[in-house]
Amino acid sequence: MSLTGLCSVNVELTSSCQKSCWHCGRRKREKLLGPQNYGHMDFELVKRISSELPEGMMAQLHNNGEPLMYPKFGEAVDLFSHCTTNIVTNGLLLFEKRREIVDKLDTLSVSIIENEVQSLKDYQYDTLFDFLKFKGNKKPFVTLRFVGKVDEDPYKKFGLLHVRRTLHRPEGSVGYRKAPTIPEIGICWDFMTRLAIDRFGNVSCCVRFDPEGTLRLGNIQFNTLDEIWNSGKRIRMKKLHVSGKRKEIEYCGNSCEYYGVPTAD
Repeated sequence: MSLTGLCSVNVELTSSCQKSCWHCGRRKREKLLGPQNYGHMDFELVKRISSELPEGMMAQLHNNGEPLMYPKFGEAVDLFSHCTTNIVTNGLLLFEKRREIVDKLDTLSVSIIENEVQSLKDYQYDTLFDFLKFKGNKKPFVTLRFVGKVDEDPYKKFGLLHVRRTLHRPEGSVGYRKAPTIPEIGICWDFMTRLAIDRFGNVSCCVRFDPEGTLRLGNIQFNTLDEIWNSGKRIRMKKLHVSGKRKEIEYCGNSCEYYGVPTAD
């Protein structure tokens, strides 16, 4: 067996977040189930995951939380130094965590959300300004991720790459404001190239919001990444995707409209 085809692994260092974005799938889950057991991944588990990823793999150190809230963020990044490292962040802790980020992390994207509270938006902007001044020409490569309709003009002064994303409903990857792009092959690129590991070690076939665990393939504490990537469940799902029968997969057919190709508003 091998990890052939696997390009990127999301590692949920923490499921905690200091924001309550209205479009986030966690809002619906909280209404239905009450407060969740948000928290941080055990550092020994972070070590195990890092040892399983081959050199050159993309390690995205985020999933359903704010990665910079992880208490040992800088140490975690160091563990993945053999990989290409990335996070998507709300940016509120950029300056506070600057020494754990600069010259360590490879790429970083700051999410700027439509209809953000003005005071929070101003704080994010000022923090970004201070962080970029401190960073100078050192890594990480920083992009700005505009989610929904956001006035981008104030951010042009930073000279950063602008990445645009359309909005989906809090229920998950459905009801997008603009229909998601479908690749010519008709197969979800996320499914074919990615895995995601939550803070408990549960491994899913993609990063779609899946509170019921329908997409889980195994747990990294009990199975190797190789075993999970080549598991019977994933092989069966892959056959359905490749044969154009995606709708026969419980989650992919009923709860997801995404095909792994990000779409701009």
